[in-house]
This record gives sequence, structure tokens and C-alpha cells, in this order.
Amino acid sequence: MAKEKIKEKVMHWISQPVLVAVALVLGAIVGTLTAFFGQVLDRVGAIRDANPLYWIPALALGGIAIVFTYKKVGKGTERGMGLVFDAAHGNEREIPLRLIPLIMAATWITHLFGGSSGREGVAMQIGATLGHNISSKIHVENAPRILLVAGMAAGFAGLFQTPMAAIAISLEILIAGHLALTALLTATVAAITAYKVSEMLGNSRFTLDLNSFSPDWNLASLLYSESGLNVYFILKLALLGLIFGIVGGGFAKLLTLSRKFFAEKFPNPFKRVAIMGAVLSVLMILLWQGRYSGLGTNLVDMCFANPAALTASDTGIYAYDWIFKLVLTIVTLSVGFQGGEVTPLFTIGATLGTAVATIAGVPLPLAAALGYAAVFGAATNTLFAPIFIGAEMFGFDTLPAFFVACTVAYLCNGGQSIYAQKKLRLR
Repeated sequence: MAKEKIKEKVMHWISQPVLVAVALVLGAIVGTLTAFFGQVLDRVGAIRDANPLYWIPALALGGIAIVFTYKKVGKGTERGMGLVFDAAHGNEREIPLRLIPLIMAATWITHLFGGSSGREGVAMQIGATLGHNISSKIHVENAPRILLVAGMAAGFAGLFQTPMAAIAISLEILIAGHLALTALLTATVAAITAYKVSEMLGNSRFTLDLNSFSPDWNLASLLYSESGLNVYFILKLALLGLIFGIVGGGFAKLLTLSRKFFAEKFPNPFKRVAIMGAVLSVLMILLWQGRYSGLGTNLVDMCFANPAALTASDTGIYAYDWIFKLVLTIVTLSVGFQGGEVTPLFTIGATLGTAVATIAGVPLPLAAALGYAAVFGAATNTLFAPIFIGAEMFGFDTLPAFFVACTVAYLCNGGQSIYAQKKLRLR
């Protein structure tokens, strides 16, 4: 037994330099791919926004093209993140490399024609697919799972430019309540490499220092008073977290139910995407000609555009923006269009936070920022990733506020997730 343990430890230490070297290569490739994917996606969105009445009416045709392509050459890859999770849990032996060009092209088409979907999930699929395929070339114990996790971290970091959040989500997303710490070093190297490579290729992220956003309030003064922690304000943050948790968990549950409903209502995928694509086109045009199309970053920008804003109306955000974005995203992703859920979740959270800020008695930009992160965390059933997203995007001195809101949101999401997470069984 002693010899076996010594041998196991030796093999573990020998494998680490190999995994780190592979992670560097993986991160560089994924960083390059995500930079390319993200920049084309931005361009596609700009083309649609310039002429929405030209592109959005053809959404059904774009959907038919997506379904036809997947049927013709993408068999087995249409499950996207579901396939990634099955591979991570050992239920699938391979993730076909053709998933990468297919998911990229299908997402570009979805966005060009006005569908409401995201991008980070796509980047994670790109990284996971590459990591899992590279693992077959090296003989290291548990390499497929470790490099799959590292690939997801690289994909998120490369596209979204938040490496700490990327590492966190890759470690905690596979099994609810458990961190895949065996992949920590590899995921860290891959994420930081992808982040820097993508940054050098022109990718950037939205950032905002909340404390410099308005001279009328300071986060530290809100959280702490002369007598210590401001419990009353903490309770306000907890109330927001409760709201965000319910909405995030509701999004995940409704997405699951919606996919099942449309699959049963329209068993033929071509009819499903054609009929619902036409319905979505009409809705997108009627609702301010594409206000809810694409990522939703137009709405996020509005949430933070006016430093003097005291109410949602001052920003141009409507109290129902988050509802329309939630419903249209769920329908888009349920009927055959492609893309991720993450960026729309950021949008839903930011617009929801803006809408309820006055009711909760929390400064509007802070409420929007907390919603941005916490709704995402609740929908993905993750805790550390949304806290780090908040800190990396809005300043690390906001960490206590994000900790409160994201923790409560995590506890109040009903155990729901947009991903096929395993549940940790406690004995």
C-alpha cells in the first residue's frame, strides 16, 4: 500500500508540468478562437442593428438553415453544453471537433437575424471541445476531465475577459456544491493564457468603478457606519438577492419546461424553428425593432449610461424590459436557435436591478450591477463565479455587496440550473 501511494504521488507530480504545458497551448488556441468569434459576433450585431427591418423578418429562414446544417453534418453535436457535461461525467467518450465551427456559425446566424441569445456558453463549448480532444493525445490520469474543465475556463476568460470568474465557474459548474480542484492549476494557466492572448487580439470587457460612478454615495459608507456593519443596508442587499435568486432560478426552470413543451408541440424540428422563428420575428419588430435582439448589451449600457439617474425611467429602461428579454431568450433557445444564455442573463439581471432599485432603497447603479451578477449565478447554480464577475467588472471594493446578494440568490434559486449539473450526494 505504501509503495502504491508513493507511486501515485510521484505520477501526480510528474503529470503537473505536462498538464501546465498543454494548458498553455490550449489557452493560446482558445484565446485566438474566442477573440475571432467575439469580434465577428460584434460585427454581425452591428449589421443587424443598422438595418433591423432587413434582417429580423428572415429569422425563420436562418433557423431553418441552422437545423438543416446540424441534421446534415452536425449529428450528435446539437446538444451543445449537454454533450460537454456528459463527456465530463464519463457518459460520452468524445466531443466531435465539428461542434466548434457549427456552434460558432449557428450563433452568428441567430444573432444576425435577431434571435435573443448569448455567447459565453459557446466559448465554453469551444474550449471544452478542444481540451477534451487534446487529452486523447497525452497519457495522464484523468486528463479528459481536467482539460475539459481547463478548456471551459479558457473559453470564458478569452471571450469575457474575467479570468478569475472563468476559473471559478469551470471548477464549480459540473457538480453542484463541489469544486473540481484537481483541475485548479491547469484551469488557471489556461484561463490566464486565453485572457491575455484574446486581449492582445483586441477583445475587451465592459468595466465600471461603481465608487467613481457617482459622487453622491460611497459603497463603504453604505456598508459600514461608525458603529460597525450597517445591518439595515445588508438586509436591503439580501432582499435584492432574494429577488434575483427567484428570477434566475425561474429562468432555468422555464427554459427546461419550454424546451420540453416545444419539442412535444412541434416534433418536426424544421416546423418548430420555422413557425416559432416567424413568431419571434414579428415580436422582435413590434417591440421597438430589435430592442431585445442579440446579446442585450444595448440595455446593459443604458442601465449605466446616466450617472445622475435616480429611477429606471431616467436611464431609458422600462420596468418590463427584463421580462421581455427573459421570455424571448427562452423561446429563442428552445426552438432550435443557437447561442448561450449567460449574456442575456446579465441583461435580465441588470434591467431587473434597475427596475427594483428604488423599491429596495439601493442606489440604482449598484442594484443594476448586483442583478447583473446574481441572476447569472442563480440561473447557473454557481456561487463564486458571479461574485468574481462582480468584483472584476465593478471593482474589488464592491466584493462585500456582491457576496451578500450572490449568496442569497444562490440559496434562493430552488436548486435550478441551465446546465445539466450533477447533484452532490451527501452521506
